[in-house]
Amino acid sequence: MNPVYAGIAVAGWFLVLFFIERKLPLRERRQALPRRLVINLIVSALAIGIAVAVVRPAATLAMQTVEGSRFGLLQWAALPPIVAFVAGVLLLDLSFYGWHLANHRLPFLWRFHVVHHIDPDLDVSTAFRFHFGEVALSAGFRVVQILLIGASPLTIAIYELVFQANTLFQHSNVRLPIRVERFLNRVLVTPRMHGIHHSIVRCEDMSNFSVVFAWWDRFLRTLRLNVPQQGIVIGIPAYDARRDNATAALLLLPFHAQPDAWRRPDGTRPARDERTVSAPLTFLAA
Repeated sequence: MNPVYAGIAVAGWFLVLFFIERKLPLRERRQALPRRLVINLIVSALAIGIAVAVVRPAATLAMQTVEGSRFGLLQWAALPPIVAFVAGVLLLDLSFYGWHLANHRLPFLWRFHVVHHIDPDLDVSTAFRFHFGEVALSAGFRVVQILLIGASPLTIAIYELVFQANTLFQHSNVRLPIRVERFLNRVLVTPRMHGIHHSIVRCEDMSNFSVVFAWWDRFLRTLRLNVPQQGIVIGIPAYDARRDNATAALLLLPFHAQPDAWRRPDGTRPARDERTVSAPLTFLAA
């Protein structure tokens, strides 16, 4: 798959979602868009630059190893092509669930991943706003992922296009009719589902780790869908000041001492009034 065409398709999808969320917003903005947009584009550009310079060559080398030496689970299994494709997509997505979970649970990885979560609003401009250090670290994960799974280059290319498209979709602030989103959420991670993951409430942030297919959270008991969107505050409690979301502060943050991310400067911890979330965890709230 030509990476230029894939890049054009992803950029076009970004613009479509960007304009829709202006007209049909899911959550009200906490901060003005222009400043956030500039910051997010700068941080995203650095992340994409590292992805092109480091992650892609490492992944390409791993794919060449798989092809040349028939290395990896799917190569050893010798499955029919369509079965190998489906298995490859599922294993790639499950492993990304594990990587996402690790970025929240391992303190060293979290100090980089927190840059993504500090954004005080969640929209399509947040989608690729990752610290360049997190992206560089992911190169090691991608090599291990590709070598162990042994998926074909075509399977990986198709999955990555879907991955990038759904990353934009789930981070977007697009308000879909709730019935439509509940239908889509049977399979895909959707804006309401991922919005809960970006909540300042700790137990909500520690849920919904799926990246494309929503069912991993259901199977692995990390699902939380019952929080109404208008009750969600986006961000990280310890980094809620305007200066925390400045470009230089974000780029330097992983290299400084880290406070308790879930405690506000005044010492309090955000919590949810359980009376507002009486529906089952598996029921997607509006």
